[in-house]
Amino acid sequence: MAREFKLPDVGEGVAEGELVSWLVEPGDTVSEDQPVAEVETDKALVEVPSPYNGTVAELRAEEGEMVPVGDVIITFNVEGEADAAEEASAETETEADADQAETADSSSTDSADAAADPESVDVPEGRIFAPPRVRKLAREQGVDISTVQGSGPGGRITEGDVEAAASAGGSSDGGAEAAETAPAEPTEGTGGVDAAAGSHGETEPGAGTGASASSASPVESADRDRTLAAPATRRVAEEQGVDINAVPATEERDGEAFVTPEAVMEYAEAQQRAQEADAAEVATGETGPRETREPFKGVRKTIANAMERSKYTAPHVTHHDEVDVTKLVETRERLKPTAEEQGIRLTYMPFIMKAVVAALKEFPEMNAMIDDENQEIVHRNYYNIGVAAATDAGLMVPVVEDADHKGMLQLSSETDELVTKARERTISPDELRGSTFTITNIGGIGGEYATPILNYPEAGILAVGEIKRKPRVVTDDEGNESIEPRSVMTLSLSFDHRLIDGAEGAAFTNEVMRYLENPELLLLE
Repeated sequence: MAREFKLPDVGEGVAEGELVSWLVEPGDTVSEDQPVAEVETDKALVEVPSPYNGTVAELRAEEGEMVPVGDVIITFNVEGEADAAEEASAETETEADADQAETADSSSTDSADAAADPESVDVPEGRIFAPPRVRKLAREQGVDISTVQGSGPGGRITEGDVEAAASAGGSSDGGAEAAETAPAEPTEGTGGVDAAAGSHGETEPGAGTGASASSASPVESADRDRTLAAPATRRVAEEQGVDINAVPATEERDGEAFVTPEAVMEYAEAQQRAQEADAAEVATGETGPRETREPFKGVRKTIANAMERSKYTAPHVTHHDEVDVTKLVETRERLKPTAEEQGIRLTYMPFIMKAVVAALKEFPEMNAMIDDENQEIVHRNYYNIGVAAATDAGLMVPVVEDADHKGMLQLSSETDELVTKARERTISPDELRGSTFTITNIGGIGGEYATPILNYPEAGILAVGEIKRKPRVVTDDEGNESIEPRSVMTLSLSFDHRLIDGAEGAAFTNEVMRYLENPELLLLE
């Protein structure tokens, strides 16, 4: 009996995930906790481990499919249980062989019914055990997979079973039907056969059923699961590189689509003309269709849902200001060689993080959140700083936990490590959760001001712009003023106006500015 495994909740509050890739195939032996699939959800690519020691019985989901949490994605034959299932299956097959031997003189109809009897394999009623690649092969071979008897463990259908069924269909039932309805190859002298004779022979192009084929829009894919065709027709389709299930049917026989060699050739020629037309458009400067579409899913959809919820739940207000960071630039330049000696790349981010944490302690409401479900304000006495990072998959926010307990070099090292993991898609969901305040660096791409959306349910997010040299009025100790070039950074603070008033938001920004203007104060933190 195969054990089913459901997609677990790999991220807090996640309802579904995209199955990016399978790491195993049916028949593979796996051990407990061995990764069997990669699932993309909650802004992270995570590996799903096996809960059992055993072998893979069936893959229930396709790569690229969005799977709801709780749906069965894979089944296993567990060690011990799998052996018993195989023995039971072998015994059943032996009994089935004996029954077939006893009824060898019975009619062909009875024999077909016995071969299709679901009791001959250990398969639950109504369930077909076949992995996605086997199902695809069945469609390509024109085999009705529900009629195939599985030879694998627990009645699982293998590629060999499908190929055997396709071969049997071409040499027995399918071959007999084709022999009755059409000659093996188009022959001379059939041009005089009209449409009324289409059920007794194939015609030359342009005559009889050939005319029907030309009126059937040969470039349109029929996308059938089963197609009736003579062996010669299938050989033509294979030579032309055409999927016979995509060729429009010229007629119907016994409720099934029937395709002739003429229809296959017309379809292949139409495809060739379409490709040549596309090539001609490119050659004349056309780059292709005016529009293309792709599924709205995965990380991009997760980001969109989070942004939508934040924007339409918390009323945003953004406060802008500029800060003179000339001393900060000088301090960082002095400390960079010391950090490099320890293998650490010192950026401005740890300075900004320390300044933000110091300001959050002075304005605790900015570190709080609103619990909408319970209608409570949650005051958090810990400081987990999220650092927004642009990746190829979209925006991710790695979290540096307990930033108030870490020094400048440790903050720099951890931030760099987390951002690298996010961009390489190796970061875990736990490292993307639990932030109390977020910082986003728009200056890295040359931006100055922004109106960042809250990383809900946080109450605040600070965007820091590029440091630029700007003229500023400077007052010396004697009160004399002069205009000097200074290093200036822009700050954009968005906050939840339900919890933070405008004056408090401005005061918080001023506190951050005070620490950035006088970086020596950070030594006291």
